[in-house]
Amino acid sequence: PRAGGEPLGRLGDSIAKSFGDFVHFKQEFNRVALTSFGSGWVWLVQRPDGALAVVATPNASTPLTGPDIPLLACDIWEHAYYLDYQQDRARYLGAFWKLVNWDFVASRLG
Repeated sequence: PRAGGEPLGRLGDSIAKSFGDFVHFKQEFNRVALTSFGSGWVWLVQRPDGALAVVATPNASTPLTGPDIPLLACDIWEHAYYLDYQQDRARYLGAFWKLVNWDFVASRLG
């Protein structure tokens, strides 16, 4: 599968519509991930109206219990990155972006 880079097609268009462009989306996702306190998850979700949003959920909470469709998830619990990156969540996010399978993320669009 194609990993890293930027999403193409409908997903790329949806990101541009909701965030301005991919760079601004990635900045917002990273901002939410870096400012979230403690353990949890950061998600790219599709709202019922089709707009995309970045949301954080604490601990084991998930958007699956609400109306949003989760498209992409990033685990920000320390166990996900501590052995490789210690407390450096920003470095972990840099590696995360290189592994995102955008084709799979796009397949989740409603």
